[in-house]
Parts: sequence; structure tokens; C-alpha cells
Amino acid sequence: MTFKTFFGMALACLMLGSAGVAQTPQGAGVPAYVGSETCRDCHVEAYDSWKTSHHGDAWRMPGPDSFEGAFEGESFEHDGMRATFTKEGEAYVVNVREKDGVDVRYEMHSVGGVHPLEHPILSTGKGRLQSFDVVWDVEQKRWYHLYPKQDLPPEDAFHWTGVYKNWNSRCAECHATGFEKNYGFKTRRYASEQVEIGVGCEACHGPGAAHLTIVEGAIPESFTVPLDDWGFTATMSEPATAMEQCAGCHSRREGFGNGNPLPGEAFSNNYNLAMLRPGLYHADGQILDEVYVYGSFLQSKMSQKGVTCANCHEPHSAELVADGNAVCTQCHSPAGNPDFESLRFADYEDVAHTNHPQGTEAAQCVSCHMVDKVYMGTDPRRDHSFRVPRPDLSDTLDSPNACVSCHDDKSNTWATEQVKAWFPDGRWQEPHYGEVLVKGRANPRAAAGELLGLAQDVEQPNLVRATALWLLGPGATTLDLDDVVAFLENDDPQIRVGALNALRARAVVATAPYLLQGLNDEVRAVRLAAARAIMSQRPDRIPDNLRAALGQAYREFGNVVQNQMDFAEAHLQVAGYSMVSGNLPSAIAALSEAVRLNPQNPQAWSSLIRMTAQVEGQRAAQKRMRQALAFNPDDPELQKLAEQF
Repeated sequence: MTFKTFFGMALACLMLGSAGVAQTPQGAGVPAYVGSETCRDCHVEAYDSWKTSHHGDAWRMPGPDSFEGAFEGESFEHDGMRATFTKEGEAYVVNVREKDGVDVRYEMHSVGGVHPLEHPILSTGKGRLQSFDVVWDVEQKRWYHLYPKQDLPPEDAFHWTGVYKNWNSRCAECHATGFEKNYGFKTRRYASEQVEIGVGCEACHGPGAAHLTIVEGAIPESFTVPLDDWGFTATMSEPATAMEQCAGCHSRREGFGNGNPLPGEAFSNNYNLAMLRPGLYHADGQILDEVYVYGSFLQSKMSQKGVTCANCHEPHSAELVADGNAVCTQCHSPAGNPDFESLRFADYEDVAHTNHPQGTEAAQCVSCHMVDKVYMGTDPRRDHSFRVPRPDLSDTLDSPNACVSCHDDKSNTWATEQVKAWFPDGRWQEPHYGEVLVKGRANPRAAAGELLGLAQDVEQPNLVRATALWLLGPGATTLDLDDVVAFLENDDPQIRVGALNALRARAVVATAPYLLQGLNDEVRAVRLAAARAIMSQRPDRIPDNLRAALGQAYREFGNVVQNQMDFAEAHLQVAGYSMVSGNLPSAIAALSEAVRLNPQNPQAWSSLIRMTAQVEGQRAAQKRMRQALAFNPDDPELQKLAEQF
């Protein structure tokens, strides 16, 4: 069997699969979920704290406690679209006139979030729940548009009815308990279900049936999953387990499954954490896009010292454990904290440290060390990397800093001189990993030596080291192979993933043993990185020892991507691997689905048109060309390509 034939068969199995590989909440060998209300009688204080928390209200049905002052006949207009909000009996109704003049009536299915905004979730048929772009400002009692500067006509993939605003695939798993997406690729329908809407008790602790059996004095039945002494799958008393349970939602990541994994399972067996890549983070690791905390926190010295979310946030209410600076001074004070012996004893609230008047907002620890950024129009979120302000690097790295974020009439040079005057022996003198990462982003080949040095520096955060390896790309070809493959022995799976990405640019005849090692790693994220590295190799260059593992690589990739068939990006991956294998019909099929899901992708259209011409002829390519220009009339590359057809 040829590589091309094998790939075609693997792709056909993938495309014709059903709703995806489920992580079944009520599956065989797993205790049953019992619902948060069952916990109330015994755990009164924890239940009461949770019930009114942002977790408890993360997803709920509309009622008297939602949309106060709204749905009284008010209208909102934006860019030719008008939405009118009314109540008809118990139904919350949104009548939408789109900018193309089409009127549609929607009944609101449910509410996403609770503060500072409430998000109408509308049902649009075929099991689809969509996040409406017009949301309710809880404080100001007003409707506003989440993306006022974007032109989003109904045919745009980023329109509220499009794939990128689909609640089933993009939001629900982090707003629910025991969620299963259940997308049917053949029918293009969702049959989503969940144990409970909202982030309930069992979303973190795991299903509770075995726990109930234990507290009633009985012995629970045997299960195929390990349970702690209280009958739960997640042992929250273990800091690492608890942190990873938070990270499943509070991170920017690629999910592997059909919904929520079983609580207690390792993060890297269910998710691929985003590196500090352009578009998500600034070069120095500061937040840029919505990255949801975990990737930021992993950069912090506190993370390296064993601090967890629960040291600052009460787990059930999710509120801070103290007010203002007291959250920080429980450790950072003249008394320190015996749990963290490396702390330097000092009065960090003294003006000698803050250099701002006591009691002012500027003297708050977070003002300098946790700069916030507003997302979704009204939601400020703080950077959890807890960094020292470095205005001296801002111009070089094109990154923000706390000083001029407040003093917006001043320059980075002014701020640098102030910091030097206040802290002549301060950490601003130390090299920063951002200085290497920015070079790696610009020219990985030229920066290869520095990227390797950063990856080898065990004093640096592991996510930074992994990012350095991930950035190497073609730069890896200039390095000693032994230096790169040494990272495959690192304990952190993120670093092993970075190393496998670096190996993709090396000659496969030399890297084959190491790709096989990655493919047999105990951690799924590492195996997936190895599978992608193998599948990215030209078939005629793959040695026999690696060719025998192709089936394993395709299964590893297929088990993940079949849960992503409602993502255009998944089909682009399939198309890319099809092109590498020389299977153009498979690539055409995948690209066709990619542009159906996201027709505003000129690069995908361009590849599809060229391959269509090669396989199906000029007339078929011309038809594709007309479709592409209908969705992207002003794209210069498509206009140039049109001259050839």
C-alpha cells in the first residue's frame, strides 16, 4: 500500500466518522454524576459560596435575576443591524434585522456569564447555540456591541451566526459540567448535552456517586478510573492536580476531546497549551489576546515556587482571599510566609518601595505588577505573570509597561529613568527572555543559538523554554541534533512538545528514532506533536523504521481532529498533510470544507483554486474563483490569481 493510498483511507475513515470520540461523563467504569444540588445538605458553606459565584452562574437559564432593566422593548442599532429585545410571556425574544434587510425572530435559549456582562445565547437550529454579539452591560444597564469596529455581514464566519461565535464548540465546555459537544460531521448538526449548565461542584471534583456511597457508610463498586479516599476522580488536596483542573478552562489551548475530560485527568493528556506565540502574547510574554491566565501564571516566579490559584482565590466563591494589597502581603511582608521559605522579608507597602502615596490606586501592588487589559468591552483581566515593570525594553520589544499605561502622557524613556532612579540596583538590569524571543520571532535561523541557550536555562520558566524550542523552526537545522533531542528527556511535557516541533525542520532520516520516541510518549500532547511532525514529512523521505509507525501517527492525529470537524482550522491541517502526501483529492475535499466554514480565508481559497485547476480542470477552478471573490472581493492576492483564470 502506498503512502498516498494509506492517507486516503485514513482520511476517509476520519471524515465519515460519527460525532467524535466522547469523554463520556456517565460512561462505563466511571461514577455517575449526581448534580450540585446533592452537595448542598452536607456542604452548606461551600455550596452557598459557589451558588452565587461566577462559576455557578457561568451558564444559566434566563429569569428574574438576569438582564435587569432589559427586554422591555428596547432596540439597539449598529452598522445597519437592529436588534429589539422583548418578553413574550416567559420567553425572552430577540428580533434581529440584519444589514441585508432580513428579519428573524429568536427566542433566547440561555444566558452566558453574570458580571460585568450578560451574554444572550440564541438557538438557530440544527442544535446550534450562538453567542449574540450584542450583550448587556450589567453595571451601566445598556446594550452594547462586542466588536463595534468590525464589519461583520451575515455571510462572515465571524458574524454572530458563524462558526467562530458557536457556543457549542467555542464556549460551552468551560461554562458547563460534564459537557459533550457531539457534532455530527455528516449531518452538520449538534446534539450537545451536559450534566449541568454552569460550572458545578462536579466540574472540578469529578462525579459524586461514589462519594455519596462512601459517606453513607457503604463500599462503592469498582471503577476503571482511580478514585481518592473520598470517592472523587480529582484529588483537590494535591496542588498540581488542583492547578491543572483550573487550567483546563483558564488557558488558551487546543482541546483533544469531545467536551469536558474527566476531572482529575492530566492537563497535557487533554489539551495542547498555547506557546507564547505572536498574536496571543507580546514577545516578553505579556498578555495580548485573551489567553485566560494559565500561560501567564506559568511565567511567574510564584508558579516556580509552588504558589497555586487557591493561595489567592477562595476556590468555591472564586473571590480573592483578602482585599487589596492584603492578598499579596500574606506572603510579601516583613513576616513572610513559612510555606514559602525563599521569600525576602520586606515592607512592600512602604513608600520606599511603591514610590506612590499610600492608600492610592497607584500604590496597589497590582497596578505595577498585574497590569490589566479590557476584553469584551467591559471586562478588565489582569496579567498573572506578576512581572517587574520593564519600560527599558518596551521600545525594543514593542511591548507595554505598567508605568506608561498609567502615565500615558509620558515616554518609555522617562519611565526608564524613573525606575533607574528608584531602584539603582533593581532587576531592570537583568537580561529578559523577551529579548531572545523577539529575535526568534523575527529570524529564528539567526537567533538559533540564543534560542537554544534560553531553552537550556533551567532558571527560566518551562513555558518560556518550550516556546524557545517551538520558535526554532528552520533555525534547528543549524544546531547540533543532540542538543535538541536532549529535551525529549525533560520532565515537562510542554518542553518535549517544543522539542518535537523543532525537529520538524531536520532531515527525517536523522530524526526518525526521536519522532518514534515522541510517538510512544506517556503524554498525549507529546504523542500528538510527534504524529504531526511525522505527517509533515514527504513520503519519499520517510525511512522504513518510521514508515511502519504511520498508522499509529494517523490514529493519534485522527482521534483528536475528528472532534474538531466544526473547526476550519482542523480541515486546513488535514489539507496540509494531504498535500504533503501528494493526495490532492483529499486536500481539495478538506479545503472545500474549510472555506465553507470560513469563507473569509483567501489563502485557503488560493490553494483550493490552484489544486482544483490541476485535478478538475480550468472550468471548475473558475467556478471556485468566482466563489472566492464573492466572499473576498477586495483581496489583492485573489484578484491577481483571477487573472490566470
